[in-house]
Amino acid sequence: MWIYEKKLEYPVKVRRPNPGLAKNIITQYGGPDGELAASLRYLTQRYTMPTSQAKGVLTDIGTEELAHMEIVAALVYNLIKDAPLSQIKAAGLDGYYADHDRAVYFVNAEGVPWTAAYIQSKGDPIADLHENMAAEEKARATYEWLINLSDDPDVTDVLRFLREREVVHFQRFGETLNIVHEYLDRKRTF
Repeated sequence: MWIYEKKLEYPVKVRRPNPGLAKNIITQYGGPDGELAASLRYLTQRYTMPTSQAKGVLTDIGTEELAHMEIVAALVYNLIKDAPLSQIKAAGLDGYYADHDRAVYFVNAEGVPWTAAYIQSKGDPIADLHENMAAEEKARATYEWLINLSDDPDVTDVLRFLREREVVHFQRFGETLNIVHEYLDRKRTF
């Protein structure tokens, strides 16, 4: 099973309420290239991986994406929890507030709810690993754009950490793709 340590993988601090920044960052919680989609994609695809090493990589990264989802949720929540209603309205989050108050909910930056259409599990390990590498690159790009939008050095620090993890995941999927290619290309005699 799991041992759960009650602390985030990376500490989350914010300097002040900033609902506008929260509105953008929430896309990494429930958007198409966010942590929920990544986690579910990898934890589903692992079943059709042909080697135990490939299954292990998808399990490890899928589980880490859950931890990243928790970090993103903490960022969003801390950016809106003490914000006055006037700031929430000014950020265009009044509709979100009407539906969820200050709770964290799976939506993209425009408020569109998460959908399973964001993920794929093809059953072809080569296709799935290529999709995973592309997903990590899209998430990295999104984090870079969020860094560009951030005016809070503490939030920017967390976003940089998350961006670097996407780079590492991309590399691990590339290594796994090579392992799976080698496995599938091996001549078998029975």
